[in-house]
Parts: sequence; C-alpha cells; structure tokens
Amino acid sequence: MKKSLEKESLVNLLRDRSLLKQDVYDQTLKTFSMFQDIIEEKLENLRKEIPNERVRLRYDENGDFESHAYVGSDVLVFNMHSNVFSFPKENAVWKTSYIEKDKSRAYCGVINIYNFLADSFLQNRFNDAGYLIGRIFINKENHFMVEGKGQLGFLFRDFMHGELNKTEMNKILECAIQHAVEFDLLSPPYEKVNVVDVMHIKAQSTAQQLKTGKRLGFRFESDE
Repeated sequence: MKKSLEKESLVNLLRDRSLLKQDVYDQTLKTFSMFQDIIEEKLENLRKEIPNERVRLRYDENGDFESHAYVGSDVLVFNMHSNVFSFPKENAVWKTSYIEKDKSRAYCGVINIYNFLADSFLQNRFNDAGYLIGRIFINKENHFMVEGKGQLGFLFRDFMHGELNKTEMNKILECAIQHAVEFDLLSPPYEKVNVVDVMHIKAQSTAQQLKTGKRLGFRFESDE
C-alpha cells in the first residue's frame, strides 16, 4: 500500500510540475511575441520622430526567442530563456500572500535584456563584452516583476499586482533604451590594454578583435 501511494505521489508530482512548467512557458512565449511587436513599433515611431539616418534605429529578429533593438550606438538584445525558473527561497516574493496562497505562482519564464555596442554585432566582434541590464520574470498568470539596472531595478517590483500588458512593456522598453543611451562607453584603464600581441593587431584590421565593452576593466556594480 505504501509503495502504491509513493508511486501515485510521484506520478502526480511529475504530471503537475510538467504541466505547470508548460503553462509558464506558453505564457512567456506569448508575452515575448507581443513584446517583439512592441519593440518593432517603438523603433518605427522613433524613426518618424528622428528623421536622421545617422541615428541608428533598427529592429532585427534572430528566431523566435531573440530580438535586437539598435538604438544609436547601442543594441539591446531581448532573449527569452527556454527554461522555467523559481525564485530563491530568500527572495521576498515568498513572503507575499500571492505566493503563499499558491506556490506554483513562483514559477516563471525569463526574458533577459542585454546591452551591447551596436558595432559589436554589426562587425562580428565576438570578443566584445555586453551587460545584463534587466530580466523580466513572468508566471502562468502573466504577473511579472523586473530585476535590473537603473529604473529597471525598482519600477517593476510588484509581482502580486503587476500584469505584463502593452503599457508595461512600453515602459520597460523605454527604461531599457534610456539606460543604454546614458550608459556611456568609457576607455578602459591603460594598464588593461597596454599589451597586445601581433595576432590581435592583424585581426583588428579585418574583424576588430580587440575586446571592447562599455565598462571593460570595471565592475558593473560600480556603474549604478
């Protein structure tokens, strides 16, 4: 009898957890698809407001899970992770009544937002550094919260009440663009770049292989 109950418990766990993760994945994919449309529309509107070809405003997609928003000298990469995650036990969301009533609400899909130099992508400079400036957590009920830099780190923290609609997507996108534009390229410390080999110099002439990043040589945490 005990073994039968254990087997039933295992079957229920496997079924329920698998279906839950599939529900979260489906919701995240649906939301990301909508987000892609929002990004494309935003860049189209910006091109109308800034009719200057020297200001790069371009949208690209790299499959169903990745989009590139070129804004000036930057590119924002929006990437949907294919896996489903739960929050660490020390995260404050576990103390909310929203999660206490239904712990399955803590399982989320994730959309990461990265900031790279546009030339890093356009010139295939694979050694260049980028930065994770935000990540969006979305659960099965389309509730969301954002962790990140600048305004992305504090404007979207109400997981209990926040639902990811078009208005919120536009706000997130605008915050990401603002952070990228204000996050200037700084020359790395001289000591970090004063030695280079012949191979790198030769490669630079064709593929710009010297590593470049907005804060190369600095800790990202210092750039709040």
